[in-house]
Amino acid sequence: MRRYSQFFATVTLLVLCVFAVEARCFAGADDIKARMQERLPTIVQMKADNIIGENNKGYLEFVPGGSGRDEAVIKAENSDRQAVYSAIAKQQKTSAELVGERRAIQISERAKPGEWIQDKSGKWLRK
Repeated sequence: MRRYSQFFATVTLLVLCVFAVEARCFAGADDIKARMQERLPTIVQMKADNIIGENNKGYLEFVPGGSGRDEAVIKAENSDRQAVYSAIAKQQKTSAELVGERRAIQISERAKPGEWIQDKSGKWLRK
């Protein structure tokens, strides 16, 4: 769990640095960071319980057979990820979809053994 906290803290810092590079900081960056850190323990536990996984677009998703437990947490996390991806895309002059797909690759490379990830074709597998 500590590894995840450090990982998401690093990702959050990177995102905030991207925002700072722009002429003005993204208005909701601090709020997004706080919300994501608050949700992290729940997300880590849901991954450990094999309820959710990381899809190939950079978002959380319920895995086949996973319950809809804490669905609001997943929706909120994905909403914040969308905001982050959009801000990065704007700064890099690309699409939020491409940013999310690139992020999905990074997430799958760093996933712990046993966690669910979705490959490029959409097939769910356990790492």
